[in-house]
Amino acid sequence: MAQVVATRSIHGSFLSQGSGSVQERVEKLKPASFASKVLAREESKSKRVVLRRNSQVTAKRAARAEPEVIPVSPEDVPKREEQYVQLRGIPQAGDTSVGMWSKPLVRRKTKIVCTIGPSTNTREMIWKLAEAGMNVARLNMSHGDHASHQKVIDLVKEYNAQTKDNTIAIMLDTKGPEVRSGDLPQPITLTTGQEFTFTIRRGVGTADCVSVNYDDFVNDVEVGDMLLVDGGMMSLVVKSKTEDSVKCEVVDGGELKSRRHLNVRGKSATLPSITEKDWDDIKFGVDNKVDFYAVSFVKDAQVVHELKNYLKSCDADIHVIVKIESADSIPNLHSIITASDGAMVARGDLGAELPIEEVPLLQEEIIRICRSMGKAVIVATNMLESMIVHPTPTRAEVSDIAIAVREGADAVMLSGETAHGKFPLKAVKVMHTVALRTEATISGGQMPPNLGQAFKNHMSEMFAYHATMMSNTLGISTVVFTRTGFMAILLSHYRPSGTIFAFTNEKRIQQRLALYQGVCPIYMEFSDDAEDTFKNALALLQKQGMVKEGEEVALVQSGRQPIWRFQSTHNIQVRKV
Repeated sequence: MAQVVATRSIHGSFLSQGSGSVQERVEKLKPASFASKVLAREESKSKRVVLRRNSQVTAKRAARAEPEVIPVSPEDVPKREEQYVQLRGIPQAGDTSVGMWSKPLVRRKTKIVCTIGPSTNTREMIWKLAEAGMNVARLNMSHGDHASHQKVIDLVKEYNAQTKDNTIAIMLDTKGPEVRSGDLPQPITLTTGQEFTFTIRRGVGTADCVSVNYDDFVNDVEVGDMLLVDGGMMSLVVKSKTEDSVKCEVVDGGELKSRRHLNVRGKSATLPSITEKDWDDIKFGVDNKVDFYAVSFVKDAQVVHELKNYLKSCDADIHVIVKIESADSIPNLHSIITASDGAMVARGDLGAELPIEEVPLLQEEIIRICRSMGKAVIVATNMLESMIVHPTPTRAEVSDIAIAVREGADAVMLSGETAHGKFPLKAVKVMHTVALRTEATISGGQMPPNLGQAFKNHMSEMFAYHATMMSNTLGISTVVFTRTGFMAILLSHYRPSGTIFAFTNEKRIQQRLALYQGVCPIYMEFSDDAEDTFKNALALLQKQGMVKEGEEVALVQSGRQPIWRFQSTHNIQVRKV
């Protein structure tokens, strides 16, 4: 066998440090766990005095010594190093393939939602986003028209039809009852102390006055209210009102552009949560069979019930995600989330209507509520905002992603970063890498303590709970068979340590499951015979390198629409591939 020579100096290679086999020296690559590091530091305290005394002597001797020659196989160490890095969940340099079948030992569980816009609405970019890690394509109905959104929907459907190893869900995000400033011929610079007026008269756009699109704006605000413009980038205090205008003083200045969002801190506009435009967009989504609606500015559960009743009348199987972004929604959090299929923490408007220091606490609380109820939860807004114009994120943004992952979010979302940013692919790759690395530090099965109790009287929930315990105890993946996605979603919320391979014979269910944490959705026709279905699924996983021969997996099937019988059945077993 060919050999290479490793030498050691004061700062020499790890290969030549001390005695022992190559395997023992490779072990030194492994970062210790946090607990191990603490113990090691404690143990080292007693040795520090001796080390200090001997360090200078050791350095002198090492400097005079001849290089130590150790024969090393050129194939041995790199292989072991690569295996260890993969097991720790650290992506290899240059690896951008994160499709469903890539890297059997490294699979990101937290999903990524990407907003599609001018920077990414081409066939080439959608394909690249999917390969970089996008799981859900978001259409922001506040921008663009139906024709432009139709183009994106068609491209995503084309991708799903042509790609067997990945699937992308489609989310339609309604505009909602937004209060915005009018059009301006050019941006206006607002300076601190300046007087500025907002008016309900249409078509006004001067250096000291601009229109708003909401007729009751004057009635909704009071003297002393704080107006926040463009998500809080500028702020003005209300000084006086007339019949059609609100006169303000600029507190924090900035550049005011056309159609900027206006908020009143601590208040919400008295507008319906679903506007006429929203209903047109919702019908557009029904016609195109999108997978999710993200409903803006939901104030109470009645809005969700109204939308779900409409979808039922249309025979449309579309899940409803409520966006928590107004002060009015906070007192009704539990009822709103209960009525929905999931929630989005829309931190932009939430931070504008409420004190900004409350946003992190609300994010944690909303995630906790969704986890306890078994609902999907997405953390959104400003996650990699700097990457709209810069190729690298700030350290705070990286921490923001890691916190959302550790708190238990199903998905994290990119908005302007992928819609109109300069570096959409880099933003997705950063989010993928940070989420993957963070997940490597989280132990499996971190379910909310009351989740098992809440479901203890339901057979399917009990099966999901015990399947998760089995997966965590044995360190194995779970294979679930589902027609509706119900059991796969249950398993996702219990957060088993292994991957959830969700087999379904419904394309729509496959796409819907793309949002849920830890779920790898796979389309497969079911046989009338349960045993054939099990064997076909395991054979497919083995063929694609997702499981290895001799590996154990947990098979789960439970629900009112079983895969091989008409009556309700429940099945859980461990099999060796």
